Amino acid sequence: MTEVRLSIVPADRAGIAEIGGAAASGVRTRGAEETGAPSWKSLAVCANGDPDALFVTGAAQRDAARLCGGCPVKTECLAEALDNQVEYGVWGGMTERQRRALLKRCPDVTSWRDLLEEARLAGTEHLAG
Repeated sequence: MTEVRLSIVPADRAGIAEIGGAAASGVRTRGAEETGAPSWKSLAVCANGDPDALFVTGAAQRDAARLCGGCPVKTECLAEALDNQVEYGVWGGMTERQRRALLKRCPDVTSWRDLLEEARLAGTEHLAG
């Protein structure tokens, strides 16, 4: 089965992802830009902020992760980092160390985007029922 990742690096956010993951190599796949839908990245709380604020070290990562608390695309952001094994920065409210630990605990996950979306839908169904 071929895995397709959506919207790796929109042109206006290329600087944020140049540090790690597939985005660093300039890989672009079919995504929101090609369908006319807004990219999830443009909806992020951090979209208009200083990208360097998310690429900090030590205890400052916890402060950076708080920015993600009310973000409407937190899940998409986290899935992006996990699927691309991004090593640096805070993504989806998780620090580098937290993401590494999660990837180590769950090495068989082939699509974090699918897994997190299923979990979100299951949680929504549970709340509605």
